[in-house]
Amino acid sequence: MATLIGKKLGMTQIYNSKNVLVPVTVVEAGPCPVVQVKTVKTDGYNAIQLGFGALKAKNATKAEAGHAKKAGIETTPRKLSEARLSEAPTLRAGDVVRVTAFTEGQVIDAIGTSKGKGFQGVVKKHNTAGGPASHGSMSHRRIGSIGMRQTPGRSWKNQPMPGHMGLERRTVQNLCIVKIIANKNLLLVKGAIPGANGDTVIIRAAKKAKKV
Repeated sequence: MATLIGKKLGMTQIYNSKNVLVPVTVVEAGPCPVVQVKTVKTDGYNAIQLGFGALKAKNATKAEAGHAKKAGIETTPRKLSEARLSEAPTLRAGDVVRVTAFTEGQVIDAIGTSKGKGFQGVVKKHNTAGGPASHGSMSHRRIGSIGMRQTPGRSWKNQPMPGHMGLERRTVQNLCIVKIIANKNLLLVKGAIPGANGDTVIIRAAKKAKKV
């Protein structure tokens, strides 16, 4: 079962086996204890619930602490995430999933929350061209016309407008694991992963794997 919860640490670059400099994102992935196992018989579908990190005892609610204790986990996980399975899970509550579940060269998907950019205009948010840049123009970065005349007398649906940008769940598919540092629980993944440094990310085996 190749799914892990991790923390994005940042980006760097390393030389691969062919002595080519490759930009990589460093992810501290796992170890992730199995907090709960779900089956078709008990819950209607197959899945496992993974935990990541550790809460201080004073910060964990009784429900969270009891949920972890039931699985035989000493510390309450800070993050929980569920991974669906097509078949009945072979793992049991209390088992630990580590970076060794992946292999170097494996193609993976990275799921995270993109950086929030606040309220933005259409030039930044939708890459519109904007108006004339000359001094006489009063419409440099404005949206311009958003509708027509009496017919239809309204703006079309899905009209690109200014608004909140970023802070959305995003999945980047078909990234390649360049290197695994097992003793430090690190995955070095070629390319960029959504989110800021320190954000939680989910690494899973690619669902639409392409040869890299």
